[in-house]
Amino acid sequence: MTLSPDQAVHFGPYRVYPGQRQVMEADQPLRLGRRAMDILLILLEHAGNVVSKQQLIARVWPDTVVEDINLRVHMAALRKALGDGQAGQRYIVTVAQRGYSFVAPCSLEQPGQAPAPAAAAPSVHNLPVRRTRMIGRQTLIDNLVTQLPRQRFITLVGPGGIGKTTVALRVAELMIGHYRDGIRLLDLAPINCPLMIDGHLATLLELALHDDAPLDGLADHLRERHMLLVIDNCEHLVDAIAPLCENILRGAPHVHILTTSRESLRAEGEFVQRLDSLDCPPPIAVLDRAQAMTFSALQLFVERAMTSHDSFELTDDELPLLIDICHRLDGIPLAIELAAAQVRDFGLHGLLAQLQSNLRVLNQPGQAPLARHQTLRATLDWSFELLNACEKTCLRRLSVFRGGFTLASAAAVIVGEHIEPREVFGSITQLVAKSLLNVEVGDEDVYYRLLDTTRHYALEQLTQTADLPGTRERHAERCLALMQQAQEEWEKTSTELWIERYGRALEDIRAALDWGLHAQGPRALAIRLAATSTPLWQELSLLKEHGGYVRKALALLDQSAEPCPRLKMALKLALGSACYHAQGGTSETIGAFVSARTLARQLNDVAGQLRAISGHLAVNLSCGHYQMALEQSRQFDRLGLHDDAVMSLSTHRLRVLALHFSGDQHQAREHAEQVLQRMAHSGYLNRFTHGFGVQYDQSVAALTIHARILWLQGQPEQAWRAARQAQDIALQINHGTSICYTLALAGCLIAHYNGDTRSARELLRLLLQQAQKHSVLLFHDWAQHYARVIGGAKVRPTDRPRVGLIKDIMVTLDSTCVDDDLLERAQNAAADWSTAEILRARAQALLATDCPVRAATAETLLLKALDVAKAQGALAWELRSATSLAQLWQRQGQPRRAHELLATVYQRFTEGFATPDLMTVRRLLDELQCHVHA
Repeated sequence: MTLSPDQAVHFGPYRVYPGQRQVMEADQPLRLGRRAMDILLILLEHAGNVVSKQQLIARVWPDTVVEDINLRVHMAALRKALGDGQAGQRYIVTVAQRGYSFVAPCSLEQPGQAPAPAAAAPSVHNLPVRRTRMIGRQTLIDNLVTQLPRQRFITLVGPGGIGKTTVALRVAELMIGHYRDGIRLLDLAPINCPLMIDGHLATLLELALHDDAPLDGLADHLRERHMLLVIDNCEHLVDAIAPLCENILRGAPHVHILTTSRESLRAEGEFVQRLDSLDCPPPIAVLDRAQAMTFSALQLFVERAMTSHDSFELTDDELPLLIDICHRLDGIPLAIELAAAQVRDFGLHGLLAQLQSNLRVLNQPGQAPLARHQTLRATLDWSFELLNACEKTCLRRLSVFRGGFTLASAAAVIVGEHIEPREVFGSITQLVAKSLLNVEVGDEDVYYRLLDTTRHYALEQLTQTADLPGTRERHAERCLALMQQAQEEWEKTSTELWIERYGRALEDIRAALDWGLHAQGPRALAIRLAATSTPLWQELSLLKEHGGYVRKALALLDQSAEPCPRLKMALKLALGSACYHAQGGTSETIGAFVSARTLARQLNDVAGQLRAISGHLAVNLSCGHYQMALEQSRQFDRLGLHDDAVMSLSTHRLRVLALHFSGDQHQAREHAEQVLQRMAHSGYLNRFTHGFGVQYDQSVAALTIHARILWLQGQPEQAWRAARQAQDIALQINHGTSICYTLALAGCLIAHYNGDTRSARELLRLLLQQAQKHSVLLFHDWAQHYARVIGGAKVRPTDRPRVGLIKDIMVTLDSTCVDDDLLERAQNAAADWSTAEILRARAQALLATDCPVRAATAETLLLKALDVAKAQGALAWELRSATSLAQLWQRQGQPRRAHELLATVYQRFTEGFATPDLMTVRRLLDELQCHVHA
């Protein structure tokens, strides 16, 4: 069949649109992974014919060597998503020793109107791709979709394995597009500590919370949002989740909440929806197969049995057996899936006999029927006992994983006493086949995951053996190995791909650190993990949380009998970076970088010294200690770089930074252009390259400072182009702290200086959003100060900055911000790059009153500001100072003198004549010209 992008392929309840790479089930999109969609389109092209495994692999993974298992798990995921086997319908069959064939009748048709492209904006939701079709819950789901907008807060309640998560995710999927601010899923299964909930939720919602009242901050941030919040697996954190939901409902009237739990939350405003078992036919009913297959429990069993056993077919004679099996399993979906996975080995007769034997001991005659949780427990016990010794050990050991894991990670944790590497693959395959292990198909790799119910069961089995400590230690070792690999790839891989590969490990990193940094764990291993995992915490914008782990690691390291200076240095650098973005230039931040440098010097580690100095340099700049930063930049040359191109480039860029803020714009411009030339020559420009210290992208950081220099030197149009280029690169690489850096130091400011109010406000809103999203509280605080002047963004009232770079910046935005402390800094030459503006601002304040003495003082200040601006090569400040001085001389009856001064400065500009400062000068020159010739 030739697939045309202008036609749709119709089969069963589906229409496939090849041009849009989209599958529609009725009027709802079926979200498939990229590889699964590739496989489906290839099979449809050859509908009715066999496509070999080799053909599929060659087309789906043309540039990668992959194993057959990759194809098998993607194929299984595709079948599940399509409901292959439901109601006896077959779409894809396996042809032994040959490959796969699409066997369902299909036809080409002209679509009336093709659906909109499937790719939605990433911010719309974070729901996972649905792995299986929904069976037996459609009426409930329809009711929930209708009720949720009215009830606002619904909890799905039921025992483990009943399908709460599946229902919640399907409801949320159907609500995509109904909430202006999207849908967010928070899975509590990996979280054990109630104190971690607020931080996880804040990260998910891209919010920055204050420690003093996190709940109030959360509700306040959500007040204007219209969104759905799905909170899954609440049962072990009910006491913390209930007040959280109540607080959100009271403070955010347009936020709706859908939770799942084994018990109700007993919260104000909660509507409880209990999930029943899947429908089974009455035991005494006489039904034919068609009638029986209208019951959802039987539908699920048959579909899962056909998935695990291609040739399975339900006969009329076997129908009573299946009805009996589903009754014995109480219609619990997970129990049914576990039983259906054993059909290949036992057949229906043998399966029923197994269940009769294993459930009878828990349900003796005369006793009440088994509670559903007991039925599931008995089914899990039975499934576990059917495993061989190796498979049992594998399942137990896999229970230490909190998130998804690869086959390589599984092998690293499983292999040990009693298990050889060659045994792992077969055991994993069997656990998947028996529905005890789930497969998640990513675009880059295949991941495995234990369902929460199964994981808890397997972990319980593990704790009953002496195997737990060794398994946890291998798990921590695997986490460390992954993070070492991640660290090596950090500078070589795009952010998106890097997070796809390593972001899934976060929950396991947390588990390993929580265990290892306490008395029962291998402390040395956990301390190394806290240091090595730094890039992951930075990329996921969890600096505050990482800082907590680093502090614990440092405390334990200090107690250790064996000194580890290199490890301590790495931890101090990590602490400095985390503290800088969360707190700014506090004593803890400075102390961390100073300690790191001392340790690096003892180790004769030049790279470590450079990282520590650069971090401290950033702190000094943010604190307004520009000369100290300049002196630190000179230390780079004395250290030597050992021909390291990246470090050499970083230190050169940091010299530009120090020169600029210390007020030497001539040298700063010269070095800035050298840096950009080096970057372009070496291929670093427009390609993500980490700096060190506080970790901004090199290209973004270099262009940001170049833009600032250009503006100060009187080239506002070129400055704006450089600022936009820096912003575009930061957004393209999607590096949060780099986005915040360039917006805070260049984008917002230059747009405002140039009179582009619309752009300034747009960029300010972007800065506030990104600083919240990435927990960069330093720049979030700056943005709140900017908002007082730039406007266009709703922020909390903010006190005026007390000290540092932000205070100097604010004077350039609003001359009324000057105070005695700032004036003293300017007169003592401590304000450097902003000295001329501070002096001019104080003069403007003095000129607000008609006092000859104050006017004389103002004139002195303005003349000094003019001299400083000239000496620094800051033509923009020279223009502002000349303008204020010319206005004073005009008031004093000296128009000719004022015109000569102002015209001399104005004539040195070659661009930017539509900016506010130059337009003001042009008008003033015209007025003065008239007075001169009057």
